[in-house]
Amino acid sequence: MRFTVVALLGLCALALAYPPQHKITDKEVQEKQKDILRLYKYVNQPSYYKDHVEISKTYKIHEHFDDYSKPEVAKYYYKIYKYGLLPRGEIFSVFYEEHLKQAIALYKLFYYAKDYSTFYNTAVWARQRVNEGVYLYALSVAIVHRPDTYQVVIPPIYEVYPYYFYNSEVIQEAYKYKQQYYGQQYEHEGNYNGYTINANYSGYYLNVHPEQSLSYFTEDVGINSFYYYFNIYYPHWLGGQEFDYKNDRRGEYYLFVYQQILARFYLERLSNGFGEIPFYNWEVPFETGYHPSLQYPNGLQFPTRPNYAHLYEYFYNYGQRYGNNKYAYSYTHVQDYERRIRDAIDRGYVYTHEGQKVNLYSEEGVNTLGNLVQSNPDSPDRYYYGALHVYARHLLGYSYQPVDKYHVAPSALEHYETSLRDPAFYQFYKRIALYYQKYQSRFPAYTEQDLAYEGVEVKNVEFDRLITYFDYFYSDVSNAIYVTPQEYENDKVQVRVRQQRLNHKAFTYKVYVNSEKEQDAVVRVYIGPKYDEYGRYINISQNRANFVVFDHFKYQLKSGENVIERNSHQTPYYQNDRTSFKQLYQQVLGAFSGNGEYQVYNNEAYYGFPRRFLLPKGTYGGFEYQFYVIVSQYVPNKYHQEYTNEYYYPKIGTGDKYIDGYPLGYPFERPIYYDQVFYNIPNSYFYTTKIYHRNENEINASTSTQH
Repeated sequence: MRFTVVALLGLCALALAYPPQHKITDKEVQEKQKDILRLYKYVNQPSYYKDHVEISKTYKIHEHFDDYSKPEVAKYYYKIYKYGLLPRGEIFSVFYEEHLKQAIALYKLFYYAKDYSTFYNTAVWARQRVNEGVYLYALSVAIVHRPDTYQVVIPPIYEVYPYYFYNSEVIQEAYKYKQQYYGQQYEHEGNYNGYTINANYSGYYLNVHPEQSLSYFTEDVGINSFYYYFNIYYPHWLGGQEFDYKNDRRGEYYLFVYQQILARFYLERLSNGFGEIPFYNWEVPFETGYHPSLQYPNGLQFPTRPNYAHLYEYFYNYGQRYGNNKYAYSYTHVQDYERRIRDAIDRGYVYTHEGQKVNLYSEEGVNTLGNLVQSNPDSPDRYYYGALHVYARHLLGYSYQPVDKYHVAPSALEHYETSLRDPAFYQFYKRIALYYQKYQSRFPAYTEQDLAYEGVEVKNVEFDRLITYFDYFYSDVSNAIYVTPQEYENDKVQVRVRQQRLNHKAFTYKVYVNSEKEQDAVVRVYIGPKYDEYGRYINISQNRANFVVFDHFKYQLKSGENVIERNSHQTPYYQNDRTSFKQLYQQVLGAFSGNGEYQVYNNEAYYGFPRRFLLPKGTYGGFEYQFYVIVSQYVPNKYHQEYTNEYYYPKIGTGDKYIDGYPLGYPFERPIYYDQVFYNIPNSYFYTTKIYHRNENEINASTSTQH
């Protein structure tokens, strides 16, 4: 897919009405925000800040063991540090056990620092010594889990580590600019003084398979950063009694998030003439090849997978070394672990490592299943049911066997930042989703009595005309190049990328509800397909897993007619584009020298799916989708709290992020045997509409005509 550079006219008419920004006035939070941003700057180089250099020289871990709430954690890390860690400059992947052990040890060192001062000194000490990938990962997980860094915003990961988000030609162009042209003045779109690189997606350069024409979705920086942050907040290795996730229904949430990613991808496929996500068999050649077009910071290219790859032969016939390398047995592992998961679902129970029998079809059963599939510390037996996703990623990614634990070449599937770029990601997790649906099919279907809300009727639903388009998005990639100590301090090197990303015109919708009395309700809105790629109607019983949460909120109904009006920037599960690294840093600096405040978008310190992708692309003539609205009686989540601070966002492990106490995905999380059950209940409504895709210039022209 090729994007043509066009003049950026009338963007003010296209801009979304973003939610209000929140002013950060707390001096302590401002100071921490400044500290954290400096730690992320040019993470592939040592820090040249004078205070960092001084702390690194004077702070010694072995002299501060008592400054950690668990001194044994600090002693252990100091020991492995003396033995030798993954060297700086080597490639890190959380899916290699030796790397993960080091990342966990560093995370615990950060997490158990008794106070912020100890945490910061430790982070600066590690910044100069630890492998860049290990450091970046462990630091990010620690920041979002430590109570004293709760409100700190992590800079956009695609600006911190651009190598994993932009194709190698972009990185090469940035290098070339620094080597040949740095010092010249560039002015683009206003007062920007720097160099701008126009970026395409890999589907334009190396479309080795038709699936890669969807690269504007699979390679979108917002979607990939969403997945990265999801796994920062909920790492597959974190949990258990030490780090309590049970209030978050972590296993259920895991399964739900992947089901939603797959459903959203299917909506996008329909807009491009594709059908269902393909299903594959481990014994049959894997049809979908993939060429990542990415390079690591050390220059090594990401491994590629040819079309019709023979996964079952790959680890047997190509001279791969076995020895103690368990990844060479990936084919065997995925076979064993999948069979054990299927058996557990069919039997309806699992055994813990101690032999205790656990019922899967109980109130906590779905949470148990999710923990088991993710193989997290809350799994009943993570050794027996195994880390299926680790070995599947290694196998499907077609990555090379490592020479040793320090020299690895992971595939795109073996980094959270790049996983969604590979079409194999969706095909693998479709297998997981089918196991989830198999599990759900054992539960009884909802009846009309189960779903009805007595005295409440949805009379009508109205949407504005829904239009999508591609517009330019800018992000700073200066962190991809190497600078001198002086350039590091003065921050004069500026390189940014301009790339077209999907967006939509702002819109509103209305739900007309009649209520016999005043009462609290909860409103759910889903978007899903109505027809498949051939124009055939899809029954709701077959279609339920394809619906994506569009909006979800609590509402107080008054007696009589209610007109509920919502707009496209109110949906709680979607997030605006993150504030640029440099912009956020300049705002924080301005808070100290100016009016004492800076602004961030609400919930920017949390994570969400990019609001740009609230709607699938649609087509020029309009592709028909359907919205499902259901108004239900409000059932409070036992952990939910009401907050008056509009900047509030959930704390991990508290369970208070859920709006109500219904199962995730309600009412589509149960099988549907009779379609009419969903069509007959008065408190729900199906609304069909088309989504149109237009050129940006057409939208500007129509907007100027209207005015």
